[in-house]
Amino acid sequence: MGGVSIVDAKAHLSELVERASGGETVQITRRGKPVARIVPARAPRKPIDMVALRALVETMPMQAEPAGDFIRRMRDAARH
Repeated sequence: MGGVSIVDAKAHLSELVERASGGETVQITRRGKPVARIVPARAPRKPIDMVALRALVETMPMQAEPAGDFIRRMRDAARH
């Protein structure tokens, strides 16, 4: 988290917003004490379309063997 004085923040607001949009949190200070933060905005989550998800899952092939058996077989094959 970078600290920036309020005077510098006023002069370089565009740069600080760019840093925040890149994922960085910028702390604003007044007389050396933190007073505010510029943080990256959260992107709103899109709702899941359950009908489309079910349709996708229906098209996926079933596994030929249970996952536990597959992992065990791979593990045992790697030993030899």
